[in-house]
Amino acid sequence: MRIFDSVHGFIHFNDLEKALIDTEAFQRLHYIHQLGMAYLIYPGGTHTRFEHSLGTMHLASLIFDQIGSEEERGFWRQMTRFAALCHDLGHLPFSHVAEKRLLGKEGHEEWTLKIIESSALAPVWEKAREVFPEKNIEEAVAKLSLGEEKLTALRPEVSFTPWEKVYSLITTGDFFGADRIDYLLRDAKATGLSYGLFDYAQLIEMLTVIPREKESLQIGVEESGIESCEALLLARHFMQRRVYQHPTIKAFSFHLARFMETLYKDSDYFASVEKYLELTEYQILTALQKAKKDPNHLGHFDAVCVFDRKRRFVATQLPEGVNSSQLEKFQQKEKLESSLIHWELAQTKSLFAPFSLPIVLKEGEIVSASSFSQMQIPRTKKNWLYLSPEYSFHL
Repeated sequence: MRIFDSVHGFIHFNDLEKALIDTEAFQRLHYIHQLGMAYLIYPGGTHTRFEHSLGTMHLASLIFDQIGSEEERGFWRQMTRFAALCHDLGHLPFSHVAEKRLLGKEGHEEWTLKIIESSALAPVWEKAREVFPEKNIEEAVAKLSLGEEKLTALRPEVSFTPWEKVYSLITTGDFFGADRIDYLLRDAKATGLSYGLFDYAQLIEMLTVIPREKESLQIGVEESGIESCEALLLARHFMQRRVYQHPTIKAFSFHLARFMETLYKDSDYFASVEKYLELTEYQILTALQKAKKDPNHLGHFDAVCVFDRKRRFVATQLPEGVNSSQLEKFQQKEKLESSLIHWELAQTKSLFAPFSLPIVLKEGEIVSASSFSQMQIPRTKKNWLYLSPEYSFHL
């Protein structure tokens, strides 16, 4: 079986994957935009988590075929493909827009785990056990979908073998993960921006598994793949500036997030997986239209701001070093109500993150990318101020 994809061409899938794709949990991804409200700025950015998840599965398979162990190869290849399909199941409508306000620090990953472990996908895992008897399918998929750090934060009792850690990075890896590669390619194609394009085929071809101390394993890149790694980092940087951190998109997202918090903060949609899966963007858009027309609706103000650009807040990226006390003084000086100003300060100590991917030189020596490449990685989290348009910010 196959589906034609605008980025990768034909994506093939088997009976087990079809059973997963046909579930309500996966079909719901048709109704969740990959880029949230970015389509209001980039009209082509209407692609969804559904197609992204299929693309992630396709790329995860290519990476597995490059680095996978021969031990239980068929089982782990299938789990890798399942994990790639499942990695975004827990997203809210409009993806990351209201995640902090509604889901807290656990984020969508907690709901992804709940869905994987729920009755919604149980028939799929039972079907998979007919092919792989006596295997803990749910745990394997959860490990490879969420990765060690996020899964152990939610399930401290879970442990990873060295190869499970490697396989989890196939989807979640920062420099080479299938999730990151697909969303950069897909977002660039959909928005019409060329910044997200890079030689991902070269990158995947150059991946290798490196034995480390204490029987641990690590994914590295052969020397001739360093340029493709740098190209990915540049693509990510420029897509952050032009799309993910675009001021107008941030402003739209701020109002929508606050509206969704008003609408759903204390709702029963978070009481069970069944209720959570009922949440789609159609509900949000319908509620926005109703709230815009009803001055008594608790979300009326933000609904109006979404539709009326003259009322929409101005999102401004603040310089490094601005702190909350300075912003509070500005608020007091301008006599601003809390509803007219909001800020988000990134908790980062440095402007750049280390480029620490291991590089395998041609003669076999292993070095850190930071000693081999001049690339520095700007932090993606920034300081933002959201301010009612009749005011202007100054320190």
